Amino acid sequence: MTIPHRSRRSRAPGSRRRGLAQWSPLLLTVVIGVLAVATPKAFAVSRLLPAAPALAASMWTVTATVLLGVLTLAAMLAIQLAFDEPATTFTAVAIAGVTAAAAYAAHVRLQRERTLTQVRSVADAAQAVVLRPVPRLLGGVGIETLYLAAAEEARIGGDFFAAVDSPHGVRVLLGDVRGKGLSAVGVASAIANGFREAAYDEPDLARLARRLERSVNRYSETITAPDAGEGFATAIFAEVRPARREVTLLNCGHPAPLLLSGGSGSGGPDGGSIRVLNPSAPSPPLNMAALIGGEYTLDTVALAPGDRLLFYTDGVTETRDRDGRFFPLTEWIAQQPAVSPPHLLALLHRQLLSFSEGALDDDIAALVVRCDGATDHRTAAPSGASPASDR
Repeated sequence: MTIPHRSRRSRAPGSRRRGLAQWSPLLLTVVIGVLAVATPKAFAVSRLLPAAPALAASMWTVTATVLLGVLTLAAMLAIQLAFDEPATTFTAVAIAGVTAAAAYAAHVRLQRERTLTQVRSVADAAQAVVLRPVPRLLGGVGIETLYLAAAEEARIGGDFFAAVDSPHGVRVLLGDVRGKGLSAVGVASAIANGFREAAYDEPDLARLARRLERSVNRYSETITAPDAGEGFATAIFAEVRPARREVTLLNCGHPAPLLLSGGSGSGGPDGGSIRVLNPSAPSPPLNMAALIGGEYTLDTVALAPGDRLLFYTDGVTETRDRDGRFFPLTEWIAQQPAVSPPHLLALLHRQLLSFSEGALDDDIAALVVRCDGATDHRTAAPSGASPASDR
């Protein structure tokens, strides 16, 4: 299972650059000292030495910053004794003052970093609640996942997914909360956790959606935040039955999934095909049924050997490049060679970061679901979902 938590590029070059940057205050001290010795006395380059502890405050500890201040002061005195540079007292006072201020700045920075670490640990705990790990093989169905948060500092957003092996089939949920802030995360958690419980009990996806609709309504009534009214979500439900080689879909205002046929992971140039699984009739997003009507439509799709289902949130197709063009997901997949589902999501991950130049504007979640004819331990009895509309 692939769940990258933050949008980022390869770490190796950045790690080397950060390693060099850590030494920059000391290197600056050496450079200024060398220039002070190499240039005429009238230039008084040693007056620039206070810049070194000031720079150290942005990356070093308090102790290391103070020690560098002492080192620069010693270097300045050595230069004065050797070359009789002017304004020694002024430079010494400047170094002492800047070092004291830099030590305090380093102390404040370290406190904020500790606070950020604590906040991130809370975000990790929240993520564990909303985005629980999905097994790569569940009831004879293979599932691969991808998650990218738009902000570098964020660990979780309003996108969510879940999957359970229920008595009615392997049920999968992918959705996107149309809100922001902690209230969006709360709605996502309420839906995902409600799905994990209700998926075992409800005989068909329409009743499952209605139950989650009621859960979200009750949850929204408890929210007092100004953006509580925005807490609705688009979602897509899937019920995969490996023994019957079919999947039933319920699309609640969500981007239509793609059926990838003819390849091991894509519908690429190896002779495969791509089919957009648009719903036969619209169904309301979760927490919107009371406003626009509560009729849910189920569609059943037959699966051939080797077929893959790609589910995704609109963060994928709404990713923009520098010129404001949207990412062409279907066209991009059509150009990919036949690859395994984990490799396909890894390629998608890299392509989205490259296309947006690392500037993702929205959270991204994607799943690849595959049914390769594994034996299903359940019987092939109908689950209650019908290809026709459930009105």
